[in-house]
Parts: sequence; C-alpha cells; structure tokens
Amino acid sequence: MSNTASRSFETILLEHPADAVARIVLNRPEARNAQSSTMLYELNDAFDLCARDDAIKVIILAARGPHFSAGHDLDMDAFMAGMEQWDPVGTWCGFGCGGAEGRMGIEKEMFLGLSERWRNIPKVTIAQVQGKAISGGLMLIWPCDLIVASDDAMFADNTAAIGIAGAEFFQHPWELGIRKAKEMLFTSDYIDASEAHRLGMVNHVVPLEELEASTLDLARKISLKPSFALKLLKEAVNAAQDAQGRVSAMNTSFALHQLSHSHNEQVFGLPIDPTGLPPAVREKFKRNDDRKQDAS
Repeated sequence: MSNTASRSFETILLEHPADAVARIVLNRPEARNAQSSTMLYELNDAFDLCARDDAIKVIILAARGPHFSAGHDLDMDAFMAGMEQWDPVGTWCGFGCGGAEGRMGIEKEMFLGLSERWRNIPKVTIAQVQGKAISGGLMLIWPCDLIVASDDAMFADNTAAIGIAGAEFFQHPWELGIRKAKEMLFTSDYIDASEAHRLGMVNHVVPLEELEASTLDLARKISLKPSFALKLLKEAVNAAQDAQGRVSAMNTSFALHQLSHSHNEQVFGLPIDPTGLPPAVREKFKRNDDRKQDAS
C-alpha cells in the first residue's frame, strides 16, 4: 500500500490504518513514553518517510499506554550515547563540548530543532492524546496541526518547578493565549482536556474508548481533500502565525532557557534547581553530573 510499510523501529510503531493515513505511535509505555534520543530521531525518520510518501496525506501521532508522554528522559548519559548513533538533522554541532556550548547544541538539535521541523512538514498532522502530556510531551503535540484529546487528558509545563524558563519549543502563547500561558508556566499546574478545548488548544475531546476511532475519522475526512490544497493551506496558516512574531519569540525564549541552565549550574552545580525534586530524582541528576565531572 505504501512505501513506508516495511520500516520497523525500536521505540515507535509506524502503521497505516486507512488509505492516505499513516499513524506513528510512541511505544515506550513502560517509561510513560519518556523521550530518549533514539525515540526522537526515530520519530523524525518516521515523519520524513511519511512526508516523502505521496500516498499519505494525513499523519496521526499517537502513543501506547495510559499516558501520551512524560517528557524528556532524565538520564542524560544514555541520551547522549543514543545521539552518537545518528547523524544530526540540523546545522548545529559541538554536542560534546563543555559548559553551555554542548547543552545548547544538544537542545537546539533535539528539542527546538526537531519540533520546528515537524511543525513544517507538508502533510496534515493530528496528535491523538490520552493521559498526561508533560513539558517535552507538549513539544510533540504542539507542532501538530490538530489535537484530539481523550476526556482524561492532562497537559502541563512543569519546568518552572525545576528553575527553568519554559520548555524549549515556546508555543505557549499561541496555544493558550497570553494570560493562560503565564498561569501554566508560573504554576506548573495541569490543564485538563475540557479547559484545553475551551482555550482552543485542543480541537476535540472524546471519551477515552473512542479516541482512536474519532481521530481516525477526522483523518479520513481530511484525506479526501486534494493533497496540494492541504499543503498550501498549512503553509498559509503557519505563515500567519509566524507573522505574529512566533519565530522571534521562540528564539528569545530558547536563549532564556539556556540562561536558566547556566544559572543553575553556577548555583547548584546542576542544569536544574533540584530543591523541589523527589530525593530519588535529585540523586539521579547528581549521579549524571558526577560522571560528567569524572570524565572531564
């Protein structure tokens, strides 16, 4: 049916549930779909395959398990090791450099860079979200054109709680509006599906047991439209958003995010403020940092 049908992955699934529709599925349910570097690069490969497949008009991004994604994997040693197996897709490098240089390179490639690529692929994308989508999880769903959420879905950016100025892909004002974006960032509180729908971040909220079918019905409806018209419409709406200053705001926020990391390194010896973390998580960050210092 499609020239992407035979491709297999380690951390995701690539399915073809209907004519002209592909479905990419996060497949680390035992880790609440935390994003390793392998998962992010495999996602990028899958998006590229679907974007280059002329038989596909709509791509659904879904996830196995009770939660969509808990965000980035906290094991930075494993994250870095996973990156070494892949060629960068952006122009930045120096991932192994010390200080802010290496961290900024990693995050510009893996977080800001990949999310921006996915926002601009020339196919309609629909996020199918259940359970929790936290911080890095938002950076997977917000690049999508449409979002269908189950009635148990919850969304949060909890980066302020660890002393960081927001997630790297700073889409908050355009997803939530200025006031609610500030509240989400300042409090680290969850926004439930009904509130996300009221604010315009989510297109549809459906019962959990109907999530997959409802998302596929929407994808089928869109897939009946001419592919070139869909590409041009997406280009036009994205351009309207960018004309509002999205790109400049994204770059400013990313720079301030890096300043947060550098500040925390100076004050706490870690890229985050560990004060409010559970002891086990705080110890994990400390072990990663100790290994980094030993290696240097």
